[in-house]
Amino acid sequence: MHPRSRSRPRDLWQALSARGCGYLLSEWPWRAVAYLVTGALAGALALVVITAAVALAGVLAVVLVGLPLLVLTALVGIPVARLERHRLRLIDRAPAPARPVRQPPATGPWAWLTTRLRERATWRELGHALLFALLLWPLDALVVVLVLAVPLYLAATPLLMATVGGGEEAKVLKQWTVTTWPTALGVAVLGLLLLALGAYALGLAAGARAELTRVLVGTPREGGPDTRVVELARSRVRLVDAFEAERRRIERDLHDGAQQRLVALTMTLGLARLDAPPGPLADQLAKAHGEAARALEELRELIHGIHPKVLADYGLAAAVADAADRSAVPVDVTLELPGRLPQAVEAAAYFVVCEALANIGRHSGADRAEVSGGHRDGRLILRVRDDGRGGADPGADPVAAGAAPGAGSGLTGLADRVSVLDGRLSLSSPPGGPTLLSVEIPCEWTEPCA
Repeated sequence: MHPRSRSRPRDLWQALSARGCGYLLSEWPWRAVAYLVTGALAGALALVVITAAVALAGVLAVVLVGLPLLVLTALVGIPVARLERHRLRLIDRAPAPARPVRQPPATGPWAWLTTRLRERATWRELGHALLFALLLWPLDALVVVLVLAVPLYLAATPLLMATVGGGEEAKVLKQWTVTTWPTALGVAVLGLLLLALGAYALGLAAGARAELTRVLVGTPREGGPDTRVVELARSRVRLVDAFEAERRRIERDLHDGAQQRLVALTMTLGLARLDAPPGPLADQLAKAHGEAARALEELRELIHGIHPKVLADYGLAAAVADAADRSAVPVDVTLELPGRLPQAVEAAAYFVVCEALANIGRHSGADRAEVSGGHRDGRLILRVRDDGRGGADPGADPVAAGAAPGAGSGLTGLADRVSVLDGRLSLSSPPGGPTLLSVEIPCEWTEPCA
């Protein structure tokens, strides 16, 4: 293959691995120098900004103004990380997007601030900013001075001898004096050789710095296992959101379409039944009217199971109370939720409670059940407890609340949905009872609490 037919290196490491003088004759040494020099300048600026912000916050702390400023200083890592990810393009064409963070549950600066301060990525970026301002940029400057400035100074010895030294002498690194032209030329050749070797050293240093930056404030390279795990987690969240949206669409179509037609049919049959004289025709109309009424009731139950309207309109607390009213076992509800939570969280929690109550009614032999919980410390906490026989088998089905040993449960898929939301679903069911199903899902309010 002709050398010109080879693809251009996509990053510094590919350029360094090129044979011969391909690296020295390419743009990559200049990119490495630009990366290290801009890193030294940006790091020095970050040090000045962080020091000034902390000092100002300390001075103003006596009047309580410095405390909010100190909190805002914790966010300094965000712009620094963004700048560093942008600078990575100098030596690596592969994108380095930021690590995924949760979206604020509501609009406004306060919701964004509270969400950001709870993110691990925020503190990771702050740690990188402090490391960058205190240690990394001096190393960048030192590498540039030792590997680039010194060889250039040596290579300029003949020029210095001809200008500053008047053609008679030149100081080499201010340590020894060169008085002859052959010696000056020899020093210049040595400087050029060191400059060529230094170009490789600069490339290695810049590449190492870039990899450290990518690990701290970026995402792994495309195609790596970490990237696939992140993308898989994102795709699971997207699938759950799409599934929930499709459930709401089906519920709305059935409610506004088929259910309304059945209501009209039931009313028409009822009117026809009233107008028909006694006899076989009236009996058939009565039978048809009863069948239509039963079909309407079954459709309403189906719609309720797909996505209950009370959940969409009034929230989780009202939907759980409605599910408790329809339960075969008496249920006490103590749920403290004065606001609305994200739709995916409400839907997952509601269907977990419904499935748990259904299992209690079918398998537990309980006389009474209880649903309790609330929102505390940024987490939705739910507890479903019954006084039944217990003995659910966590090994066979770790979430079969209230089920007898070996009984099946539809909660397994709901446990997967809870895990997609970074939640946790656990079961305690000793023989003889009681059975306790616990759900914890991290979330924030989407509407202000009353």
